[in-house]
Amino acid sequence: MKRVLLLLPAAGYRNEDFLAAARKLEVEVIAAANHCRRLAPLWGLAPLLAAPFDCPDVAAEILLDQLPAKPDAVLALEDTGLELAALLREQMGLPGNPLSAVRPLRDKLAFRQLLRQGGLNCPAFFHLAGDADPSGLLQRIRLPAVVKARRLSSSRGVIRADDGPGLVAAVSRVRRIQEEADRDGRALGLVVEEFIPGAEYALEGMLQEGRLRALALFDKPDPLDGPYFEETLYVTPSRLAPGVQEEIRRTVQRACALAGLTEGPVHAEMRVNRDGVWLLEVAARSIGGLCARTLRHALGMSLEELILRQALGLPPPPPQPDARGAAGVMMLPIPRHGIYQGVRNLEAALAVPGVSDIRITAERGQIVAPPPDGASYLGFVFSRGDSPGQAEMALRLAHRLMDFDIAPAAVLTAR
Repeated sequence: MKRVLLLLPAAGYRNEDFLAAARKLEVEVIAAANHCRRLAPLWGLAPLLAAPFDCPDVAAEILLDQLPAKPDAVLALEDTGLELAALLREQMGLPGNPLSAVRPLRDKLAFRQLLRQGGLNCPAFFHLAGDADPSGLLQRIRLPAVVKARRLSSSRGVIRADDGPGLVAAVSRVRRIQEEADRDGRALGLVVEEFIPGAEYALEGMLQEGRLRALALFDKPDPLDGPYFEETLYVTPSRLAPGVQEEIRRTVQRACALAGLTEGPVHAEMRVNRDGVWLLEVAARSIGGLCARTLRHALGMSLEELILRQALGLPPPPPQPDARGAAGVMMLPIPRHGIYQGVRNLEAALAVPGVSDIRITAERGQIVAPPPDGASYLGFVFSRGDSPGQAEMALRLAHRLMDFDIAPAAVLTAR
């Protein structure tokens, strides 16, 4: 029986989907989580397999000392475990992307440097040290500009600034967010880059022996122009011209080669304008949240199963079924900071033609916040349609029907 070590994030959306795929393939799972070792038993987890993913060297030492058996593969489900997974593979002699390839893609500053060195489209950017005065950038950078935390994801710690006072305010706020979310936040500093105009897209792919297979290209129909960048809609297949789609695939392929990625899932985000394709990020992981469920109709299986098959060297899947039609997902946006209390009109939203499922992932009593402070969603709406436009419209109609109850945190605390 094949064996896989899964690095499960504490609040990961996809933990169950990966575990379900492993059960289907009859793969033994060794689960490690980024929980506190003292609290892990309260959640039914073995304390010896709880490790701090954001300290890869420490976590690797803990896990290597306590693993019950050597796995055949190590997979990280989200960004926080990618460096640890690469380090574990190297130390156990397992195939996969090396740490030297994964690490620069986790860091927005290193990624921008990689693009510039490789001759790919790249905006003017600057590294702002943790205690540096941002007003010094005003003579060097063209506004509008975007201030970014270096290692956070899901638009957390990303703010557009249109003028000098806005830039100073954005830097102050992003610094606070980064220092709260990243133990190295103050030392890392921030990235400040010129804003890239254009529509956004996302490519989902798989690398094998360095060759990129594009699984899907998603349109993001909503404009993402700031000041914050909360993503909502993903629709596939893309309505872009075939030539532009191929340019996107080639650009992502080049970025993977520059970084040294050769195997496994790839998720890339980009903007497209008259000057070409501008990569925002390339990650050595698959799409986040529950969005991978939009691909089941096209793949004939879950994306998690496909990833496990490749990582473990299992037989290839059966031929791809007829994948005509379109699919979409809406990451339900959080309208304001507060405490989630529930949702009304869910049944009416489920009844919208084309809506295939709705999963509310927020828990009653959970504190929620939109970007740039938060990095989660209220849930996910899934749709199918004969065309991308139909799939998109079903998502929008369902969202309009739902009414989310979010209580002000201060009011609830006072009760």
